[in-house]
Amino acid sequence: MRYRPISPAALAAELTARIDSLTQRGRLAVAVDGADGATATAELADALADPLRLLGRPAVRVPARGFLRPASLRFEHGKRNPDARYTDWLDLGGLRREVLDPLAEDGTGEVLPALWDPERDRATRLPRVPVPERGVVLVDGEFLLGAGLSFDLVVHLWLSPAALRRRVPEDAQWALPAYERYEEEVDPSTLADVVVRVDDPRHPAVYEPES
Repeated sequence: MRYRPISPAALAAELTARIDSLTQRGRLAVAVDGADGATATAELADALADPLRLLGRPAVRVPARGFLRPASLRFEHGKRNPDARYTDWLDLGGLRREVLDPLAEDGTGEVLPALWDPERDRATRLPRVPVPERGVVLVDGEFLLGAGLSFDLVVHLWLSPAALRRRVPEDAQWALPAYERYEEEVDPSTLADVVVRVDDPRHPAVYEPES
């Protein structure tokens, strides 16, 4: 596969321009997908927010971590169960209902930036945030592809198997089978609109299909 080296700043600028070029809907949902703790999905999503606003694209940040299920459901099979992390941790219905559906043409245009506080294990009770026309909701998290979530653009931060094992924090190494299963079953690089190799986060590279 062919990858084009790019600086983090140039990557953010390139993605901002690509998002701004999307005109199929008044409000957009953009996902930044990658292994939690091993890829900087939040940092990349944050880096897109201000440049989009400067282009007249109001940006709202929605970390998928704010849509984790309650601990009683996430940890029903133990706190270190990779299969549960892959299939049971993220509240897909909540993310769809509270964030993605409101962005539809007939939606309310108001999104909930977080539904559940996983640290306190209770509802956040945050107010809904209006997303104006030309607004962009930036969602970052893991396992966002292949689950029926509707995004206008998906950026997948990809790690080689060796880099994944190296970059996943030691206390989260138990989750490696979940990431391997995601790669095998979903193959997110084939579904994402943009694939960025981040083996070295200081030197990302954008995948370019051969024509």
